[in-house]
Amino acid sequence: MRLSARNKISARVTSITQGEATANVALDAGGLRLVASITVEAAQELELREGSEVIAVIKASDVILAVPD
Repeated sequence: MRLSARNKISARVTSITQGEATANVALDAGGLRLVASITVEAAQELELREGSEVIAVIKASDVILAVPD
């Protein structure tokens, strides 16, 4: 798989919580916890399971930074 996106993070699935339409997939990215909300259909098509190795591709229109007062 080749992508133009540069915001790619290797991660491992730690848990999957499925609702009716959405699955929340918790990831461990080198000690950083990420959660991806994807469709249940996509989770099934990707055959995601706890322990699956994945690549999180991040797409965001804004990144906001803050510093302490």
